Amino acid sequence: MRFDPTSDRSMLDALRAHTSGSARRGPWLKLLCEVLALAGPQGELLRHGERPWSSATFSGSRHSLALSFTGERAIDAGEALIAALPDHEFAIPGHLVADATITGVDHHNGPEPRMTVEAEFLLLEEC
Repeated sequence: MRFDPTSDRSMLDALRAHTSGSARRGPWLKLLCEVLALAGPQGELLRHGERPWSSATFSGSRHSLALSFTGERAIDAGEALIAALPDHEFAIPGHLVADATITGVDHHNGPEPRMTVEAEFLLLEEC
């Protein structure tokens, strides 16, 4: 699934309203909502990817996210996300976040500084 970086949170609100009450759609929406809440209003979702994951004893999904933070205040919010993510307790019904890792941080200097944060999440289905 991809989001246009110029879109606002209203698209996510519309998706939330469309999928409310439907556990069959998977945990991706709840994951996005929690990560965006951690990122604050300055965080902008660039992309989300999901692929199935399984081992001999567990099954679930692996998610990758990219967020953008533009401006000094937004970059501070991005740094706070980076610090908070490893200890955040996610509440995703029927799933456990087994791993939440920052996989990349890219800073762009210019008239308006920008930071891009990439993260990966491993969600396991609860038995």
